[in-house]
Amino acid sequence: MRTSIRSSVRACVRCRVQAASLCHASSSSSSSSSSRPTSPPTNHYDFFPEALPDGPPPRGHFPIDQRALRREFLRLQAKAHPDLHPADLKARAEATSARINEAYKTLSNPLLRAQYLLSLRGVDVSNDETLRVEDPNLLMMVLEARETIEEAQDEAELEQPRAENDERIRASEAVLEDAFARDDIDAAKREAVKLRYWVNIKDSLDAWEKGKPVVLEH
Repeated sequence: MRTSIRSSVRACVRCRVQAASLCHASSSSSSSSSSRPTSPPTNHYDFFPEALPDGPPPRGHFPIDQRALRREFLRLQAKAHPDLHPADLKARAEATSARINEAYKTLSNPLLRAQYLLSLRGVDVSNDETLRVEDPNLLMMVLEARETIEEAQDEAELEQPRAENDERIRASEAVLEDAFARDDIDAAKREAVKLRYWVNIKDSLDAWEKGKPVVLEH
């Protein structure tokens, strides 16, 4: 009987030792996994994994959920604020904050977003002054929009022009969505140039003041 009891005790001790070893190994593995450094962002989309989980086109979409992007941006900036970091890490926090700001500014603006995506493909449409839209109908629409903004007497008169221009921007985003999905760089480039007109009109509408001349950049 005593031999049987001793055997049972030894078996129980062995089980406890094995369990403790497994627990320690699991804890070490978990600690190692949690402390493993994450890859640094390689493009603007990498800063916003929640709002933009699929990354840039063609895998991701060109249109962006602006509210989701804004929410994640504010959370990131709250964590990266230099005042929340010790003195020896403030410079790094400031650099990170600046990169987050630049990424958000670029992606939240459809024109800057299109230009950025094209720049990733080696195409610079933001500084190429030779890129112009020669469609006479489009140019006429731009001139009419300028006259409407300049002649408006109050904000109410700009409600319809603003709605019409917002629809043009949405339509342009749809064209860019298709172009980037097909990786059709020429089509994306042409539409980005056209979008530049609509965004300039939007900026003029947002900055409207009675009697203030309107300057639309081409």
